[in-house]
Amino acid sequence: MSITSSDHGQDRPELQRAIEEIVESGFVGVQLRVNDERGEWVGSAGARELGGSAEPLTDGHFRTGSTTKNFIATSVLMLVAEGRIGLDTPADDYLPGFGLDRRITVRLLLQHTSGIFNHTGELHEDGTFTPGVPWRGEEWVDNRFKTYLPEELVRLSLSKPARFAPGAGWSYANTNYVLARLVVEKATGRSFAEELQRLVLGPLGMTGTVAPGTSPEVPEPHHRSYYRYEDAGQERTIDVTRHNPSWVGGGGDMISTTKDLHTYFSALMGGRLLPAELLAEMRTPEATIGYGLGVFAQDTGPGGTVFHHNGATIGSASLMYGTTDGSTTLTAGLNYVDDADVSIAAAFQNAQRRLVDEVFCGGQAGPAW
Repeated sequence: MSITSSDHGQDRPELQRAIEEIVESGFVGVQLRVNDERGEWVGSAGARELGGSAEPLTDGHFRTGSTTKNFIATSVLMLVAEGRIGLDTPADDYLPGFGLDRRITVRLLLQHTSGIFNHTGELHEDGTFTPGVPWRGEEWVDNRFKTYLPEELVRLSLSKPARFAPGAGWSYANTNYVLARLVVEKATGRSFAEELQRLVLGPLGMTGTVAPGTSPEVPEPHHRSYYRYEDAGQERTIDVTRHNPSWVGGGGDMISTTKDLHTYFSALMGGRLLPAELLAEMRTPEATIGYGLGVFAQDTGPGGTVFHHNGATIGSASLMYGTTDGSTTLTAGLNYVDDADVSIAAAFQNAQRRLVDEVFCGGQAGPAW
């Protein structure tokens, strides 16, 4: 089942076909919003819930996963602009209680070059995995309403050996952004949710975006998210739309809509949130994988450079892409049945590639990524 709508009456069957094929690849529901020189196109495919007949939403709420990191990075840089945070100041100056290596600056947190162990676990080069907080299998299911304090996540990470000396490598770690969000709170004396409202959500009129803290709720309307796991030798699939996201914390706990993500990312890329020099800092990638300060830079070939920060969490994912000037954006929310093996990962990567090719490259396949 699918539905398409547009404020501009556009007929863009290639976009509708793309999201229908994404659903066929294993997703329950997809919501897509494209803003470009042709105007705005909004569409959806699939279903709101497994086995349901209700038409999929076009602007429902969804958990954004790691797209959260870009909001935190922007908030930090806006506070840098206000003189409240120093980008190259040791994080230990703001968070003295952890005994952080003083070579770890705020910049290194945002860039994932701190070397700190990832509190959700580390996959090593030799294929071995060192676990962190539980987020897979029956153990996560049984504890999905448990509250983890951010300080608890940080201390878990610091109890493990560092991956490398600060600044000497690159390793994606959710804990970097747990720390970055704590820096915001310590520097301002207010909660991150309050600062996000003051800095971003209020000025941009974003009413569908939530920093939920420990709340398990997703605002209505929304699609459903699911988790498949083994219970006493039997495979079970349960609805996990409601769960306490504090296990990932600043690494990926926010909720938004395709409309709000478009509003936000077009403003950010268009230079309406950060001074030009700080936006340039954000978009300057380190050499390893093309990650700046909370954003990826991607060479699409025929479509030029686009910036993005996508995310996936339990049964829910988001896409957020924009051109350098913010004039073209692609934002999407996807819901699916998750599992301990993250079996949807390949389909998620293919979905990203397909949509980027359609929106930014005119249907021409860009380089493999």
